Amino acid sequence: MNMAMMAAAAPDAGARSPLWLRGGYRLLFGCGALWAVVVVTLWVGALGGRLTLPIAMEPLAWHQHEMLFGYLGAIIGGFVSAAMPNWTGRPTVTGWRVAAVGGLWLAARLAILFSATVPPLVGAVLDVVYLLILLAYAAREIFASGNRNKPILIILFLFAAACALDHAAMMGALADAALGVHLGFALILLLISLIGGRITPAFTRNWLMRRGSSEGLPTLPNRFDMAVIGATALALAAWVAEPASAIAAGLLIAAGVLQFIRLARWAGMKALSDPLVFVLHISYAWLPTGLILLGCATLHPVLPVSSAIHALGAGAMGAMTLAVMTRATRGHTGCPLEADRATVLIYILVHAGALLRVVAPLLPFDYLTVIAAAGGLWAAAFLLFLLVYVPMAVRPR
Repeated sequence: MNMAMMAAAAPDAGARSPLWLRGGYRLLFGCGALWAVVVVTLWVGALGGRLTLPIAMEPLAWHQHEMLFGYLGAIIGGFVSAAMPNWTGRPTVTGWRVAAVGGLWLAARLAILFSATVPPLVGAVLDVVYLLILLAYAAREIFASGNRNKPILIILFLFAAACALDHAAMMGALADAALGVHLGFALILLLISLIGGRITPAFTRNWLMRRGSSEGLPTLPNRFDMAVIGATALALAAWVAEPASAIAAGLLIAAGVLQFIRLARWAGMKALSDPLVFVLHISYAWLPTGLILLGCATLHPVLPVSSAIHALGAGAMGAMTLAVMTRATRGHTGCPLEADRATVLIYILVHAGALLRVVAPLLPFDYLTVIAAAGGLWAAAFLLFLLVYVPMAVRPR
């Protein structure tokens, strides 16, 4: 078969695949959302002493790893599969390859969850190989098309390395037990700064122009944005190297202030009437909020560091991923780019859960009860995403 015949056959092979295998996002977004619900539920149960997890590591270490490299690992895979064809103009990966990657991700999750029985090295290898496959796919597509998004490849490589470091720490082979988690955490925040800082003003600008507005449009990325991203990367690198450092704290606060200035240039309030656009702004706002809270918590613990971490994790990461997942699913399945009531409720639940978790230490209620309520609200957002958006992703356009 010559190259022309192979190229013609590729779309046919994709068309013969089950709809849920026509693009990794259809499978991986749902897997990530389901795992978010499972991890939060199991963690809240373990924290309250009602559950004993079949894991070989400390429950907190498992919770951190699975939210970062499990849940977010699936969402990154879904985003990469949805974005690459748009970025590069190359065909979407379909069929058995999607099933194999999804199966590998699931195998890693189960191996780690049952690591008291399954050798921990098995889960570590499956986990890292999954991320390396995403890296290989993204590298092939970007280099084959000459696309400009090569910095994403560096972040994906370092994220896989951070995952390996965290496994080494959980197996007792690394002196700094937090290094892998901190590095992975910082990389996701940097990815939000890069991708979120690109799509938020662009989608807002497009929406305003469709409504006939030509004044006060969002400022698209320029040198100032690059400087803010650089300052954020520097602050996060200092935090990874020395989390308790006053210098790192000062850099985090400065980066947060710069990120707020950056966000203010995107005309978010003009998009208040469109939840699908406005949610990008309020989700991104968790990034500067969390950076400032983390810096302040390091200098003077008015709020504990854990609250700042959850502002960045449950807030920035959780809300931004749901904002992107809902929009991408609608866009790629031909559904109207409009937020219905269920979608608005998803956004309310994830932000309410994040906010409650951040302020939990300040409330005059039983701490574990508040944590459980916050986890319930946050998980409910992902459960509702499963109920509304997974059927949308697997039915014909």
